[in-house]
Amino acid sequence: MTSPSPVQKEFRASFDGRGPYVLLAAGVVAAALSARLIGMGHAAMAVAAVLVVAAAALQTGWDRVKRRRPGPSRAGACLYFLRWSLGFALTWLNPFFALYAVTGYYTVGREVPRRLVRPGLLLTAITMAGSEIGGMPPHGPILWLGFFLLLGFNLGMVAVFTRFAEQEEERALAQSATIAELERTNTALQQALDENAALHAQLLVQAREAGVADERRRLAAEIHDTLAQGLTGIIAQLQVVTNTPDPDLARVHLGRAFDLARHSLGEARRSVHNLAPVALADAGLPEALRKTVAEWGERTGVRAEFTLTGTAEQLHEEVAATLLRIVQEALSNAARHARASRLGVTLSFLGDEVILDIRDDGVGFDPLALPARSPSGGFGLDGMRARAERIAGSFAVESEPGHGSALSARVPLVRHDR
Repeated sequence: MTSPSPVQKEFRASFDGRGPYVLLAAGVVAAALSARLIGMGHAAMAVAAVLVVAAAALQTGWDRVKRRRPGPSRAGACLYFLRWSLGFALTWLNPFFALYAVTGYYTVGREVPRRLVRPGLLLTAITMAGSEIGGMPPHGPILWLGFFLLLGFNLGMVAVFTRFAEQEEERALAQSATIAELERTNTALQQALDENAALHAQLLVQAREAGVADERRRLAAEIHDTLAQGLTGIIAQLQVVTNTPDPDLARVHLGRAFDLARHSLGEARRSVHNLAPVALADAGLPEALRKTVAEWGERTGVRAEFTLTGTAEQLHEEVAATLLRIVQEALSNAARHARASRLGVTLSFLGDEVILDIRDDGVGFDPLALPARSPSGGFGLDGMRARAERIAGSFAVESEPGHGSALSARVPLVRHDR
């Protein structure tokens, strides 16, 4: 059930205003043409003329009342029953005036309070039944029987159409309630989506800010673990060279100093490379991870493989950078502690989240026995977990001494801004 269109509303308003006048005029024309046929005398014609003028004046006054107070009211009920009286009297004089009396059918619901609708319809049905038998009053039992049969028929038709109108109104009200509820739901959903988008934006900003501090601490830890220790070793070897008179021993320690210097240079280059994920500037996350894993495998001699599952999507730069950093940290830890022969990195796009898995067949460890931070000041597993949680993700560790390790990060799939 749909609500009336603007054209239908305009037609209804026009008919409500002009319809009674048109029907009254039609009744006058029909009564004038049939006056002689039904034996209508001059006195009856004069009375009918007075009643027609009264009906027109009543309708004019009614229109003014409706403009001030639209809808059912006590004044509307009084005017309705007064108009019915005029219509009944006119139909008594000439049954063709029923063309005017029928106005009561279609106006009762908009002008009369609900409790008076049925009485108003009954009175109009009486007028119409009297017209249909040829005029009031019925003459003889046959016409009275016809009058009651026609009255019953009119009341039955009124009941059917009234029921249809009530069902239509109920459906319209139910539809309006459903539409209003859908509008409230859509409004609430849009507000939730807006809040979610704002939270995502705030979360990514916080992740970016926190990532700067994390990178500083990570770089400091790497310098301590690699460059500082390498330089300390170089100094120790050079001190031996300086203090020994044995040329052969000096050459041995000098060679060791050269080896430490080369190793420290490689570590410095790796740290600079990891400082900014430049691989993401030229390719997406899957390609950056594939390149990172391959280079790590070549450098360490460990068989390393990268696997992509699902349909890859262009991720927001903070999400991609976070996952790349987690892999770099995990590979760094594996190189230092795992002593693995195989390592695998899997990136999975599953619905509205991205899953990163890193597995190795190394010596493993007891996750509960590890400190929150490594003695050197690095973050390790705690740092990887913090990275994932900053973008509303999660981080899990599975490991057992002698049975390798498995790390898993799950983060929301936030697409790249378009």
